[in-house]
Amino acid sequence: MKYICLILAFLHTTAIAQISPGPRSLAMGSAGTALQDVWSLQHNPAGIAHLTRPIFALAYQRHFSVHDLSTQKAVLAVPFNKNVLGISFQRYGFNEYLEQTSSIVYSKNFSGALALSIIIKHHQFSVAKYGSESLISVDAGMQYRVNEQLWIASHISNPAKTNFHDLPGTSLPVALSFGVSYVFSDKVLVISDIQKVLDAAIDTKIGMEYKFIKWFALRGGLSANPFKQYAGFGIIYHRFVLDMAVSSHQHLGYSPNLAFSYEF
Repeated sequence: MKYICLILAFLHTTAIAQISPGPRSLAMGSAGTALQDVWSLQHNPAGIAHLTRPIFALAYQRHFSVHDLSTQKAVLAVPFNKNVLGISFQRYGFNEYLEQTSSIVYSKNFSGALALSIIIKHHQFSVAKYGSESLISVDAGMQYRVNEQLWIASHISNPAKTNFHDLPGTSLPVALSFGVSYVFSDKVLVISDIQKVLDAAIDTKIGMEYKFIKWFALRGGLSANPFKQYAGFGIIYHRFVLDMAVSSHQHLGYSPNLAFSYEF
């Protein structure tokens, strides 16, 4: 089992610092550049600019149903005036292979239509018998509301091309994403992303959320590169939210993701 985990982990090195989104976004094809919720901290933090109350959330994801290979996440967003401060933490891997990313975010809402964010991330990466290394990178994000139904957004990760030097085979990619979301009604939301990681093929993602009733939503989505299928649901009870998602890789299997959030 340890060797299986190592193989899967090293496959992940081509996408170090590709932060795992929350289960709401994940269930919709992992498309979330134009989404607005607390888990935008893990995708495009401009999406937290419209929050009006502090929110704290925790999540756990098991990769490809391998018990020892998982991601743990925690996020907190605190709004004040038309500004929002956020922090997030993510841990991926196991004892022999570990990635940790901590972020601090500032996001501002300009007149309700435009939101901008800047993110400072601290990355730590360690491999048993090879050592460890850490560095700091900067990301930026934007969202713009065209009208009551349509949002467009973009996010750039690591534009300064900061990278690891002491650990062979590791990299911190430069990634750019464009997203759109469209609210067809109070029940139906459709979102889509186009993502380009430097020196990799373009990935296209699309997803939909359907609210059967006020407190229950079903979600589904697809991504093209690699081809994956996604599904999930959300349950809202007063200020508590429970989100569940699962992604399906055609060769590696299923990865369930569960999150809990509370609005203060």
